[in-house]
Amino acid sequence: MRAFLSVMAMAAALASAPARAEDLIIDHVTLLDGTGTPARADMSVGIDKGRFTFIAPTASAPRASGRHMDAKGQFLIPGLIETHAHIRLPSNANPAAEAPLDENDLPIQPTYSAAELEKAHEMGVGVLAGYLYSGVTTLFDAGNYAPYILRLRAEERAGKIAAPHIMATGNLVTYPGSHADAVAVRIADWPADRPKFLAYLREQKPDIVKITYEEHGWGTRPMVSLMPLPLMQQIIVEANRHGVRTVIHTSNEIRSVEALSVGADALAHPVIQAPISEGFAREMGAKKTPFATTLTIGDGYSRLVEHPEYLDQPLYQATLSPQEIETLRKETLPAWKARGWTWWMKLMTPVAAENIRKVYEAGGVVAIGTDQSLGPAVHREMELLQQQGIAPAAILRMATLNGAMLLGRAADLGSIECGKLADAVLLSADPARDINNAKAIVAVIKQGVLVDEDKLPLPGGRRGLRRPLR
Repeated sequence: MRAFLSVMAMAAALASAPARAEDLIIDHVTLLDGTGTPARADMSVGIDKGRFTFIAPTASAPRASGRHMDAKGQFLIPGLIETHAHIRLPSNANPAAEAPLDENDLPIQPTYSAAELEKAHEMGVGVLAGYLYSGVTTLFDAGNYAPYILRLRAEERAGKIAAPHIMATGNLVTYPGSHADAVAVRIADWPADRPKFLAYLREQKPDIVKITYEEHGWGTRPMVSLMPLPLMQQIIVEANRHGVRTVIHTSNEIRSVEALSVGADALAHPVIQAPISEGFAREMGAKKTPFATTLTIGDGYSRLVEHPEYLDQPLYQATLSPQEIETLRKETLPAWKARGWTWWMKLMTPVAAENIRKVYEAGGVVAIGTDQSLGPAVHREMELLQQQGIAPAAILRMATLNGAMLLGRAADLGSIECGKLADAVLLSADPARDINNAKAIVAVIKQGVLVDEDKLPLPGGRRGLRRPLR
């Protein structure tokens, strides 16, 4: 009887307490908070001034005024995080294409006309809208034409465009003649090139510095110059001294181990070229150095050739223009079918997937990253990991909190916890049962604001709301 009276007194106190003002309250939702804890049913989540303010069972949640969303039968997850993107430019403005050489046989870094940049900017705005539509609320652009991506980053932060939170490296950092130096700041010697690196930090303000440590180039993997390891260590130390994390592009175990040995904060890829050793899996598990999964970059070639019907899925129809889809079907598909690279990547992608599983089982920090430029690729990345036998709940953490850890933003992003930025996705199906249910998007929330989907400048044309107004 005493316990009953205590409960009644508490309920009366809650009922008589003044209502707190919140911008948005989501009631009766099943919460998967991204930390790996089991789902909690019939919860209320309060959001105010862009942050999560309370999380409680709906029956005992604080009284709150503001907009209430009844999410009974729905599932709330943190906003998805893409840790390895390259926001695409038009095909006639592609800095990753083969560049002319200078007098030292080094690629000449590309420049574009004002008209080309405006066209690219329009495309970039659409691509970013597509990420939001796909439930991605944060992305890291891991190397691009700097004026292009830095303008998009500035506009996102100023609230001028509808986009995920953008983090960017701007230009890559590499050794002259090494992997991807057509879009890189070239560091040949230390301390002679330290002023060049400091100028890069000052002018581009990279959120993370991406360094390429790779002896292979594009396509058929020609041998290229490799950055000396002591030089990379100097760059890492200097970046960290300025409060900037580093992520290292490697693709084999030897180079990954070397990068870890000199203080890499994260790796941009799994080991791709061969099965990893048990020792490497243990080291990744012990060091907890995050790495991006990037399976879809290899899977994408043969998938288009063998299963082009994926382009009919709603997310692809929304985030690719009709012209892009037609080009993929009629031009890209036959070209890729004829390329040996397509079939080599089909063979190597399962090797990389198995390597990811081994590191995950050893306790490593696996984060979702695609090495692509399309929101739905994040969902394909998760699907490939589920096919590898990894549990959906674990994959959800890889796409949220682990991604925030890789980016050095776990204090603010990646999970639904009080005080963190209110980035979330509301779903109509349970992603812990099947990670493909993460596509069943009802609404996207970025920094406390419901994304107005019918106003997104999607490449596939404007779409209506996926949620009823209530």
